[in-house]
Amino acid sequence: MTTIDAAHFRRTLGNFPTGVTIITSTGPQGEPVGMVCNSFTSVSLDPPLVLLCAARTSTTWPLIRERGRFCVNVLDRAGERLSRQFSQRSADRFAGVRWNPSDTGPELEDAVARIACVIDTEHPAGDHSVVVSRVVGLTDSLGSADPLVFHRGRYGSFVSSVPAVAGQGG
Repeated sequence: MTTIDAAHFRRTLGNFPTGVTIITSTGPQGEPVGMVCNSFTSVSLDPPLVLLCAARTSTTWPLIRERGRFCVNVLDRAGERLSRQFSQRSADRFAGVRWNPSDTGPELEDAVARIACVIDTEHPAGDHSVVVSRVVGLTDSLGSADPLVFHRGRYGSFVSSVPAVAGQGG
């Protein structure tokens, strides 16, 4: 079996751009909790399922898991500040953030879309957990805003140079 250097693995996979989301829920005392997640994707249309990966070292994921439900807040290209704020370990991640309560978790007002989820299954996978969740609600508030993209360790946005193909999707 070949040994893969962790830095080389991260650098190589960094060539694949990802979107940026903030996963939010409610903690045990009713407080808002949240974390940045760029390992997020759709899984199935019928039933509607999504997948996210959470680091086993995360102190936020156990709070979200305990609640059993969460809101995926999809960031647009203006969301870099929010992403950086929710990436901090010891700060009040919700300080100065406009949000509204919901059954699944705080809905960030500056999110381009929100996906309400209930945890279905969780699988251990190395230093992360793979979480498959049922989608129970959708909000597409800004529709045509450009997404925030993370690529090669930097934030950016998507610039369309090729016409969209009808019927293509995740």
